[in-house]
Amino acid sequence: MKTLETKLISWLKAKIKESGAKGLICGLSGGVDSSVVAGLMKKAVAKNHLCLIMPCHSVETDAQDAYSVARKFGLNVEKVQISEVYNTFLKILPEGNDLAKANLKPRLRMITLYYFANKLNYLVVGTGNKSELLMGYFTKYGDGGVDLLPLGNLLKKDVRQLAAHLGVPQNIIDKPPSAGLWHGQTDEGEMGITYNQLDSILEDLQKNKKPKAPKPLVDKVKKKMKISGHKREGAGIFK
Repeated sequence: MKTLETKLISWLKAKIKESGAKGLICGLSGGVDSSVVAGLMKKAVAKNHLCLIMPCHSVETDAQDAYSVARKFGLNVEKVQISEVYNTFLKILPEGNDLAKANLKPRLRMITLYYFANKLNYLVVGTGNKSELLMGYFTKYGDGGVDLLPLGNLLKKDVRQLAAHLGVPQNIIDKPPSAGLWHGQTDEGEMGITYNQLDSILEDLQKNKKPKAPKPLVDKVKKKMKISGHKREGAGIFK
């Protein structure tokens, strides 16, 4: 893990240099992925970093967890309450389904992050991991709208190991992953598969091995990977 940590920090530093940016910014949700990213950012740029806590009708304990990570790593933190903006959007937009409403939240957070990024000449660092990216479990132009994805080649289990290595509080490593889209929402509940099952299937598929998991689960993962391809690519251009 020490070697991986060193490589990730060097990569972040190199990206800052080649882009002419002055620092890094990320959203700090109180979850394990954003905690790891924030910890790496702090090591890459001790001063020129910023972590935004952006509640939007969020569970209060998430903000408390985010602040505990900030204290643990000595992070530069700013809180931006976006609930009122979200409420205004819902008032001026026609009635939509639950997914349309929920996806407004990460897209408003993306707008907020880039406001600060432009203001400070920072790069926006995403918190998505390989498990989520391959499943398409992120909001296009929301939490998927970032400049850098340091965890993009790490499965969820690898992120948890790195979190323990970095000293992320154990309660945050152990808490059920959630995008906070609605109260009681969890990643695993929404995807219909546990991260342990998902990581095992993805590892086997990458090694061209037949997954040991039940066929319906394997088929579900393969289907999700196929139909979410557009989310991992740039906009389609007609040739």
